Amino acid sequence: MPRPRAFCLSHPETQTASPIRPARNRRVGILMAALMLASLPALAHAMEEPASDSVAGLADLQPASPGQHDVSPAELADVGSDDWSATAVLESGDTLAGLLASFGVSHREVHAVVNAMSDIFSPRQLRAGQEISLMLEPAEGDGDGQRLLGLKMRPNVEQDVEVRRNGDGYVAQAIQRQLFPSLNAVDGEISRSLFADASALEIPPATLAAMIRAFSFDVDFQRELQPGDRFALLYETLHERDGQLAKPGDLLYAELVLSGKPIGIYRFTPKSGFTDYFTADGRSVRKSLLRTPIDGARISSGYGMRRHPILGYSKMHRGVDFAAPTGTPIYAAGHGTVEKAARFGSYGKYVRIRHNGSYKTAYAHLSRYGRGIKSGARVKQGQVIGYVGSTGRSTGPHLHYEVISNGKQVNPRSIKLPAGERLKGADLRAFQEAREEIDALRERHRPHSTVIAVR
Repeated sequence: MPRPRAFCLSHPETQTASPIRPARNRRVGILMAALMLASLPALAHAMEEPASDSVAGLADLQPASPGQHDVSPAELADVGSDDWSATAVLESGDTLAGLLASFGVSHREVHAVVNAMSDIFSPRQLRAGQEISLMLEPAEGDGDGQRLLGLKMRPNVEQDVEVRRNGDGYVAQAIQRQLFPSLNAVDGEISRSLFADASALEIPPATLAAMIRAFSFDVDFQRELQPGDRFALLYETLHERDGQLAKPGDLLYAELVLSGKPIGIYRFTPKSGFTDYFTADGRSVRKSLLRTPIDGARISSGYGMRRHPILGYSKMHRGVDFAAPTGTPIYAAGHGTVEKAARFGSYGKYVRIRHNGSYKTAYAHLSRYGRGIKSGARVKQGQVIGYVGSTGRSTGPHLHYEVISNGKQVNPRSIKLPAGERLKGADLRAFQEAREEIDALRERHRPHSTVIAVR
């Protein structure tokens, strides 16, 4: 797939010095260099839901709106660009305070910087690998001590954070970066696997994951996808000025053609404010439970009688096993309350969720639990409740998944789940308008084409 066209704006090229990785508990020297903070991709956060909740105005895409503290890219490039004297990279276990101290910045100045930042960005959100540019000068009468004049960093692709000395204190500023949206239409055929064929078309992994999650209520990706089946997507992406992908945007439309039968779904936000995907007649794809609570896994053992791989004799297997690498996220199959999150005999680390008076789901052999997952915690469908492991009686990393109906374990792949909600009244009329707009965009931007709004 051709790369998107990019805005061609003249701007000076900048060079970035190799970052310093400060040693702990000792002061380090200063690397003198001209430095602009390098762009840090935020694809690690690509699975997060984009903020946009409507398809209105898609035919006339605009560059991302400047924020309250926005300055132009040219102004940003010129502000003190020759004064940034060092750059450092946070390592695992490092803190902003510790990093500044390693450069000889006094405790008083470190405390003032952290306080100045607190209203716009929490230093606790910093992660290993974060680059931070520093403006320093020797502190008077303090030997190896350094006086901090300013710092800046890019915690995500949409925002720069800058702190400058102001008299005896510091002032922090969040600068919203201008990103440029594009609309992408892609059509492909499955010849190897959905993942491999989508990757060959340069579909962002987060966009593909959004499609898989939306279809996972109705499609068994292990058994139903066959060579020759087709897929189509209409999705947004956000780009840097030079055309490089900054982050994925919304998936507006997705289609699977399975054994000649097309299934199309549209992104829409009803009056409830909850964005979801709907079929052409306005029915939500969301069911009460996910059939597959994990992405990209293969079924290694189905429901039914089998020869137990450890015990060595035939035994009823009352769930479905999904083989996946250790650490793969596991999602709650539906809204509910955690009944148990603890070791449970041969299941190892185990989570059981009560969804309503009839259904429960269970997840076994976890390596660890998701954040906040404990007995009594309320969870939402699709929330990460744990990670694949091999605890308990297990021969390798996998998820053992069970659906419990009225106290009895049943086959997760054959149980009939209640249909999703159907839009009515004003919501249905609004959806029909949005669907027509998306269909017009699909027709206008045929597969493998990309358009960027140049204004």
